Amino acid sequence: MSITIKNVVKRFGNFLALDNVSLDVPDGALLALLGPSGSGKTTLLRIISGLEAPDSGAVLYQDEDVTDAAVRERNVGFVFQHYALFRHMTVFDNIAFGLRVRKRPRAQIRSRVMELLRLVQLEGLERSLPSQLSGGQRQRVALGRAIVRHPQVFLFDEPLSNLDAKLRVQMRVELKKLHDRLGTTAIYVTHDQVEAMTLGDRVVVMKDGLVQQVGEPLELYNEPANLFVAGFLGSPAMNFAPVTVSSSDSAVWVENEGMRIKPAGEAASRLGRYVGQEVTLGIRPEDLHVASAVDPQELGFDATIEVIEKLGSEILLDMAVGPHTMVASVDPGIRVNVHDRLRLALNPERLHFFDTRSEAVI
Repeated sequence: MSITIKNVVKRFGNFLALDNVSLDVPDGALLALLGPSGSGKTTLLRIISGLEAPDSGAVLYQDEDVTDAAVRERNVGFVFQHYALFRHMTVFDNIAFGLRVRKRPRAQIRSRVMELLRLVQLEGLERSLPSQLSGGQRQRVALGRAIVRHPQVFLFDEPLSNLDAKLRVQMRVELKKLHDRLGTTAIYVTHDQVEAMTLGDRVVVMKDGLVQQVGEPLELYNEPANLFVAGFLGSPAMNFAPVTVSSSDSAVWVENEGMRIKPAGEAASRLGRYVGQEVTLGIRPEDLHVASAVDPQELGFDATIEVIEKLGSEILLDMAVGPHTMVASVDPGIRVNVHDRLRLALNPERLHFFDTRSEAVI
């Protein structure tokens, strides 16, 4: 089922939670709503579900206006951060609850619940109580309960945030497989960029009730629309530094204390209108590397190592570049020490530039 959000506005007193939000969710897609606390993502999910009513705007399911429809009329399945299981009921009874409320035949209920137990890998635990289950198993029960009624839309509100890091990774994989198998439209709210990037077919980045950018995960990562999206996606985060645009020898340069760089490609031509002005330079840590001794003239700048973070698969170097700090993700085989001064090389075609006033990408 496709979902369309048209110009939705929602206020709570003087607080503007959603500011004229419009979105299209294609049939069968898994859309991730990503943003920090207070960005409006959960409010938007609640409006899509019918738990909240917008002050203005519309919600359409398959081109049918459901803005004023009750939750029970929308046929949605919920999975919440807090599992919301009935503690006194067994796994079987928790999953069967929705079907019993709808007075389905006993044989049909049993057949459907046993099918779901296999699907969410809970076979053999049907008589267990929630208190006897691990966090991951409880979340699977919540998934089974949401799936059992064949909803047309799944709504997930930070369902993995209570799990430990290892279990979150496992559940992400299981959720992705489950969505691929069911093919049901799903909207997934999270503040975790890794969850959004790995689960979502498309990702909506939100801030202060506004949609900042919508796109495929790698599109957002490689082509951020503004400074917020660029800084929010990526771990470690993108490096930023103020630079002044100059022109010499028919070429555009950007420079500040500690660096002078000649951009390449389309970025160089777009920077032409900013000559004499300050812009913000963005460089992802993985786009920085230690310059080779073979080519000491590689495009880059000098830096002093302040902190070395050894993470196994990579080493993060926190470095001083003039008055600024930058992080580089480098080969774990490198031999360096704190206070070493070295030259960092970069790919001029992997640089990002942002307007200082509007924060929009240049």
